[in-house]
Amino acid sequence: MSLSLITAGSILICPDLRLRQPPSYLTISSSLSSFILPSSNHRKITLPIKVTARGDMETAAETISSGVPNNTMKLLFVEMGVGYDQHGQDVTSAAMKACKNAISSNSIPAFRRGSIPGVSFGEMKLQIKLGVPRSLHHQLDLDKVKSIFPYGEIVNVEVVDGGLICSSGVLVEEMGDKNEDCYIVNVAVYVGY
Repeated sequence: MSLSLITAGSILICPDLRLRQPPSYLTISSSLSSFILPSSNHRKITLPIKVTARGDMETAAETISSGVPNNTMKLLFVEMGVGYDQHGQDVTSAAMKACKNAISSNSIPAFRRGSIPGVSFGEMKLQIKLGVPRSLHHQLDLDKVKSIFPYGEIVNVEVVDGGLICSSGVLVEEMGDKNEDCYIVNVAVYVGY
């Protein structure tokens, strides 16, 4: 049995957000570092609990701007995508597909049409944040990934731990497979000026 929980004071926050108090079968110790679950022998389970709190005065604007990898631009919007390489175990291919996925269903006429006063098409800036499995960071070809973007100045590329390595369910040698691994990469593309 596994249990994930976050505590805030004496209130239990769990996936069922309607539950505001700990259920009767869960006892949280005063140190908030252990809890007891019912079982035939009432085992005590001790786990470290990490509590993260935001200040009451933090504004939405601060939250949004701190999410941009590099605050040197005025953020307009964020495009998000996911890419897969099911055969061939090429993390660069997965990252390129993620970037294509992020930008392929958007149109940005504001830069070409002068909809933003004082901002021209040439001032469009991009920041890219890639979630890539840690063991694959060294295999990533960032120049190839950057080539996906047809316009805009890329001012920052950040690669963080993320994505996924999972089984594709089959090894297909004809497609370059070395094993059954499927690589998945996530991306956030920040667009601004």
